[in-house]
Amino acid sequence: MDKAELHRRISDSTSNESNICQIYAVQNGETILEDCWHGYKTTDAVNIMSVTKSVMSLLIGITIDQGYVKGVDQKVLDFFPDYQVKRGEKTIYDVTLKSILTMTAPYKYRSEPWTKVCTSDDWTKAALDLLGGRSGLTGEFKYATLGIQILAGIIESATGEKCIDYANKNLFIPLGIPKHRIHGASDKDDQLDFLMNKNPRDNEWYSDPQDTVTAGWGLCLSAYGLARIGELVLYEGRFDSKQIISKEYICEMLTPMLKLGRMFGNMDYGYLWYKPYEDRDVYAAIGDGGNVIYINKERNLSVGVTGTFKPRIFDRVEFIENNILPLAE
Repeated sequence: MDKAELHRRISDSTSNESNICQIYAVQNGETILEDCWHGYKTTDAVNIMSVTKSVMSLLIGITIDQGYVKGVDQKVLDFFPDYQVKRGEKTIYDVTLKSILTMTAPYKYRSEPWTKVCTSDDWTKAALDLLGGRSGLTGEFKYATLGIQILAGIIESATGEKCIDYANKNLFIPLGIPKHRIHGASDKDDQLDFLMNKNPRDNEWYSDPQDTVTAGWGLCLSAYGLARIGELVLYEGRFDSKQIISKEYICEMLTPMLKLGRMFGNMDYGYLWYKPYEDRDVYAAIGDGGNVIYINKERNLSVGVTGTFKPRIFDRVEFIENNILPLAE
């Protein structure tokens, strides 16, 4: 399939890829594919859903490099000295950053209480209230979007800066990604619109009433921005001759910590990043709607794909392998 055929396929409203807004692919530092659909431009931003989580992992790595955080084994409660632990709760004292980064943190719910957290005044505190439980630290994988909110609180507590400002200064601007602002509103209707609206978004990040960004979702980036972040990981934390994140953290972040089940394609999992194939140097940040950062170290390739929300669309790694990889050298 050539570029023209790929464009026609995605333009077909009956195709599984019809919600794709942008694709941007870079190999050996050179752009090999740049295309847009549905009236989007290369510079437009899209809600990248859970790819936001993988960006949060990078920000945590920067706080460790800068000495704000001791390491992934530091206890979560170290950053919230004024938090009042509920009577009888013991597990929460043992939860570390690594527990959250690997999705092995324990939570006191069967299904995520979105309404309870997302209508609260402080989403970080509301997420902390969910952490812990009687079972203790089991090391079992439990996919949690709301719990990732705690990482935003940790960054703000450790650095003394709002997470959006820290991200702009230490990640986005150094990568040539436009400066971001907080979204500002957070009522129920606005949250639904933010998820379902198919129009281009500003360079923004959804936020709670405390102006703290939503750490598990809600960051808006272009496919170009995703590809740039992919290049940062591809080159082990280095971008444009500057070491933005240490090689040590990037390598640790991508190292498989868990083997996921069939629901997640039996992929390996590091610190909020996926490794789709056991025997290949391929990594991905994946979100609903098929939003993805795809990194192929074997081909020196980084691909960003954005898409609006579409039910039952999650992993577009196979699509990239079959349709974009053949365009690479």
